[in-house]
Amino acid sequence: MSRIRYITTRELKNSEGKVTGRIRVLVLKDSSDAVVSYTCPECGFSEKLMKEWKRPFSVKCSNCGHLIRVPRLKDEIKKELKSGR
Repeated sequence: MSRIRYITTRELKNSEGKVTGRIRVLVLKDSSDAVVSYTCPECGFSEKLMKEWKRPFSVKCSNCGHLIRVPRLKDEIKKELKSGR
């Protein structure tokens, strides 16, 4: 774990609010690139790629163009609490 700067695995909801996708982001300490693997929640397309690491992080599905955002976890929790879930 000491070589890892950032890692997350998140479930992704489609436009209907159903969990149909997933994203995993890994950034090593000595790298400015993120290793990303995702399954698009809209079209189901899966891909692995490398992308420059910057916050807020997002990736666009290569198949349908859906923008997948990875918000800060504490912001995501606040949003869930506000909506009462």
